[in-house]
Amino acid sequence: MFLINGCQQQTLAANDRAVQFGDGCFTTARIQAGQIQLLPAHLARLREACDRLLLPFSDWTLLEQEMVTLASQQQTSVLKVIISRGAGGRGYSAMGCETPTRILSLAALPGHYDRWRQEGITLTLSPVRLGRNPHLAGIKHLNRLEQVLIRTHLEQTAGDEALVLDSDGLLTECCAANLFWRKGMTVFTPCLDHAGVKGIMRQFIIDRLADSEFAFAEVAARPKALADADEVLICNALMPIVPVNACDAWRWTSRELYTFLLPFMSL
Repeated sequence: MFLINGCQQQTLAANDRAVQFGDGCFTTARIQAGQIQLLPAHLARLREACDRLLLPFSDWTLLEQEMVTLASQQQTSVLKVIISRGAGGRGYSAMGCETPTRILSLAALPGHYDRWRQEGITLTLSPVRLGRNPHLAGIKHLNRLEQVLIRTHLEQTAGDEALVLDSDGLLTECCAANLFWRKGMTVFTPCLDHAGVKGIMRQFIIDRLADSEFAFAEVAARPKALADADEVLICNALMPIVPVNACDAWRWTSRELYTFLLPFMSL
């Protein structure tokens, strides 16, 4: 089901800049019992992305109303919201694009996440690396070709998710999730100032750690950091957290951090 600028339809103008250039941003939220989980964080993410991309979107009250209305009709579902710069412009120029396009869609929540949480998953190191670009790092813009290639390579392996590095060989994220690892009582996650997406659940976990006995650090680390880890997990707004059992020759069995975080998750 798609809602484009308030109308239920599946037709988008061929000259919309989402189609022409991937000129826009998006967020993907989990609906539970008719409620959008972490709704303020999703709206804040969209606002930040619009500011960073210089998108002239201002219909925030209307967008929130549409999101809430769609969610209220669902028990468990996925809500994706896209904001495009809209139709128009010539070439790369955005001159004349004064009416952004808002696209809302619903989809089923991936069924395998329940199994992943119960059994844990295996990561495989991706041969596709993320380009470093501080102007775009952190936000969820529409240019996802890197992730498409990562997923395509992943589907040729036995791995459940991909371990993704940036072009300098630093740990960054997974194909569709953020990465955490624990050594003793210190929890680490990659610094995402140059590449990667600062996910909603990533920040939620960071906030929970601030009020815990765990120490926390954002770091620039290479894959070998995981070899010394006691525990590894991944997260996104839909999963929301999943323990990692293995990546190549590395193995992890501890669930201490996972057990601490699980009560905070709306499942």
